[in-house]
Amino acid sequence: MQNIPLFYTFNFYLFGMIAIVSAIIFVTRKSPVAAALWLVNTMFSLAAIYVMLDAQFIGVIQVLVYAGAIMVVFLFVIMLLNLGHPSEIADIRNQKWRMIAGLVGIAMLAEVFVLTRSNSVPALTVPRDAAMNAVIRSGAVGAVATPLFTTYLLPFEITSVLLLAAIVGAVMIGKQRTTHAR
Repeated sequence: MQNIPLFYTFNFYLFGMIAIVSAIIFVTRKSPVAAALWLVNTMFSLAAIYVMLDAQFIGVIQVLVYAGAIMVVFLFVIMLLNLGHPSEIADIRNQKWRMIAGLVGIAMLAEVFVLTRSNSVPALTVPRDAAMNAVIRSGAVGAVATPLFTTYLLPFEITSVLLLAAIVGAVMIGKQRTTHAR
């Protein structure tokens, strides 16, 4: 059994609980906009857990792809279909929840302060086998980026153009619906 610092254990359970609570709140929201924002919170918590498990690439992809691109598309569709009403968007309706959110924010700022004041953050060491060491030496980002931007560059760019065309088409359809509705 290896000795993992208390800092990592505490933060692992903290972000795990935030992810679980956010996921439960996500499925219980009536407003689709509020539900989508709670899903973003869940994805950020999962990304933090990935980073603490020394999988920085997966954590970054979690934020960029899922919390970024996919959630933008979800929110775009929700807004285009007009499923959310402004009164339903806010989940924090009373003073008690604002106080809890403020305390959580202060706790996270205190953690950042402690990390910046310490000279070194203890590394989380995970036992690795020979295959994992080879991947780490070659670089996970390089292993993904090299074929993506050399061999598969044309399909990658075609996919991005198709996504752009889909977004422009959705905006045009949405504008036509609003002009005909008036």
